Amino acid sequence: MTESTRNADVLIIGGGLSGTMLAVQLLRLPGTRRILVIEPRVELGRGEAYSAVELGHTLNGNAARMSVDPDNADDLTQWLTDHIAAGGWPESDQQQVPVSELFPPRGLFGLYVQQRLAEARAQSTSTVEHVRAEAVDLQIEAGAALLTLDNGEQLRGAHAVLATGMFPAARTPQTDSSGVNAAAVDPWDVQAMTRIDPQGRVLIIGSGLTMVDAVVSLEQAGHRGPIEVFSRHGLLPHVRRQPPAWEDFLGADPALRSPRQLLRALRRQCRIALAQGIDWQAPLDTVRAHIGRLWSQAGEGEKRQFVRHVRPWWESHHHRAPPLSAELVARLQAQGRLRIRAASFKGLAPADSGVSIRLRFRGEQGITQVSGTALINSSGIEYDWRRVARPLPQQLLKRGLIQPGPLALGIAADATGAVLDAQGRISTQLFAMGPPLRGMWWESTAVTDVALQAKALAVELTTI
Repeated sequence: MTESTRNADVLIIGGGLSGTMLAVQLLRLPGTRRILVIEPRVELGRGEAYSAVELGHTLNGNAARMSVDPDNADDLTQWLTDHIAAGGWPESDQQQVPVSELFPPRGLFGLYVQQRLAEARAQSTSTVEHVRAEAVDLQIEAGAALLTLDNGEQLRGAHAVLATGMFPAARTPQTDSSGVNAAAVDPWDVQAMTRIDPQGRVLIIGSGLTMVDAVVSLEQAGHRGPIEVFSRHGLLPHVRRQPPAWEDFLGADPALRSPRQLLRALRRQCRIALAQGIDWQAPLDTVRAHIGRLWSQAGEGEKRQFVRHVRPWWESHHHRAPPLSAELVARLQAQGRLRIRAASFKGLAPADSGVSIRLRFRGEQGITQVSGTALINSSGIEYDWRRVARPLPQQLLKRGLIQPGPLALGIAADATGAVLDAQGRISTQLFAMGPPLRGMWWESTAVTDVALQAKALAVELTTI
């Protein structure tokens, strides 16, 4: 430890939604503590998800579902109401729905998070400092966490929290990378897409929500050519609608425990809803509150079956697209400009110009080469930390301070977020929250999930 080492009560590694919400909850608790948030971006509260600047890149949930305050489900609705009344987001009237049903731009949501942090700072005796750097190593010494930054500085904290957020495959180097990202255009970089031939054929790998964003980006960049989308199952996200309330059938029947039982009961409830002329999304939307419990109760075999056989359909039905974006995708499909095909990506192929990829189409044995003007990698999130070629995940694994989570999804931790090391010992210094706990709770990425975890972890950190 050097003489310049700064000390803190809590080191928060990551200043996106997860880290910022934890800082807010710590600020709201009684007492005085020093909090350092390590985040290389210029601003806190935005991270990967909410740094988008295009109005077309919206949340995939409406305002009533996206409050960062676990004690006030209407917090975002109230903030948006005031923001719009003050002249902000004049384009909101294009959606022609009540404020609670609006799908705000992700950049605007980032501003909302930042304002909640500013308010918490102003009302607290604790302090939050943004350390603009990347954490590259961490050690546990003398009952404290010693963090090394990419500028050589070291920070020492009584506790450290891995609030690293998500690692999008499109922006995440992988230890066994085929080089696809070096050849691909960023799904959210509209400026880069303006340099693509507007009539050229664009190839997209992956058909989830990142693909939907990529199509929005292409449209805003003025692209008018064909778009070919390839994914293993060829499934599109359903459009998110606003169904009426439905009975909490899982809460009413504690005997429903396993993923298989859940699926059977959910299908039955959806059939009942459709028979009554009610949107099938109504029963589905009651499930979220129980996912963590059901996932943690399931055995490893059941979890593997779910991930292998059910996950694609779960993702397309549960992680739904915002209406305006879904309408764009549907319109391009109807025009014949966008086509989605079931195929497995097998790597890049040599190309004299543009880009070529190797695919195995569903039902075929051979490999087909497909060429286009440009390529976009929209294959979603990389949850396996062993494949994330960033310094901190690799060093934590090398030091044995963490171990992969269930099914190699994120990292292992106990119910409080305390991290398990390679020997299975529970740390008293190192914690995690949000997407790194995907394997623990399955759904650990949504705003409401992160907000609840932040509140519980803040209490834990101030009482141990």
